[in-house]
Amino acid sequence: MALDGKRNISRPSRQPSERRFKLFETGKMDITFFTLVVILLTVGLIMLFSASYVYAYTYYGNSYHFITRQAIFAIAGLAIMYFVSRIDYHIYRKAAWPLYVLSVLLLIIVLILPPTVGDFHRWIVVGPINFQPSEIAKFAIVVLFAHLISKNYDQMKRFTFGILFLGILLLVVCGLVVVETHLSATLLIGMMGVVLMIVGGIKLKYVGIAAIAGIGLGILAIVTGIVDYGSDRITYWLHPEQDPMGLGFQTLQSLYAIGSGGFWGRGLGNSIQKFLWVPEPQNDFIFAIVCEEVGFIGALLIVILFVLLVWRGFVIAMRSPDKFGTLMAVGLTFQVGLQAALNILVVTNTIPNTGISLPFFSYGGTALLMLLAEMGVVLSISRKCNLEKR
Repeated sequence: MALDGKRNISRPSRQPSERRFKLFETGKMDITFFTLVVILLTVGLIMLFSASYVYAYTYYGNSYHFITRQAIFAIAGLAIMYFVSRIDYHIYRKAAWPLYVLSVLLLIIVLILPPTVGDFHRWIVVGPINFQPSEIAKFAIVVLFAHLISKNYDQMKRFTFGILFLGILLLVVCGLVVVETHLSATLLIGMMGVVLMIVGGIKLKYVGIAAIAGIGLGILAIVTGIVDYGSDRITYWLHPEQDPMGLGFQTLQSLYAIGSGGFWGRGLGNSIQKFLWVPEPQNDFIFAIVCEEVGFIGALLIVILFVLLVWRGFVIAMRSPDKFGTLMAVGLTFQVGLQAALNILVVTNTIPNTGISLPFFSYGGTALLMLLAEMGVVLSISRKCNLEKR
């Protein structure tokens, strides 16, 4: 989805829709995209309760421990999504640099603070709320890249801007995240940035150079011990049976769950592996329980829902009246699709375990709020599309 189509390239950086900036949008939002978000959220809540109630009762004495909290965040998230959808998305231009600086500062702070969950430097805890700065960094990269690329579109084919300048901005964030030993977020942020650069019009030969450089830096990080956890993950990805009660346990139990689900599944609520076999089934490996309970057919339908969401997001991007909206919609919907794909690939042991959650399904209140707010931004862009048609 390059930006050199007729709808975008012929317009100057400051386009008519931006000159008509106002705080609140009045156009109709894209009902198809909204419906897909609500369906995924609803199915996710149902599957979260089914996957988590045994673990919740065992460790918290309350089967509703996780679903109650997630449902509260879901309701709040829907309200935030609607509110954000009414805000003119051009306001994020002014917040692009402050948001980027804030995300970098938070990524530095989280490295200084004592480790929290699992001895990892990934979460900042503020009272009862904990959040990952990498979640803010994802949004910050999308906003900043959309702002810079749309404003300097004629410079995108220049190496100094299209690759060097944007690459440094991306490398700063990815470097801080990889030091957290958060490989999945590093991959996600890095690929999001590269996709936006490609959509923005950089020369494809530079993409190859960047890919080689990225692979080289990854190998260097493993060799030097910056991400020493990576070698173990690769070993037990290839041969989880070598440590069936240790590092290979989660992968093996996940595969048992998927295999026992078969074509039609055991039935909603009838999973066996959620009885403390799959560790913390409400988190990253919830898709294994989904496969066990609703089978190949149910899992395929969920994958189709994600594909439709990304497709509709790209439709909104193509209909956007300006480059900024196009890039924002592409970045935010690509993020959801890529994160879902990476999670499913991990759970099915197609790629090494990177510790990535499944959007709309995995437990995590602040992550869900952030996700729904981002979907609200896409809906805001869709309102502008419909307003331009009048």
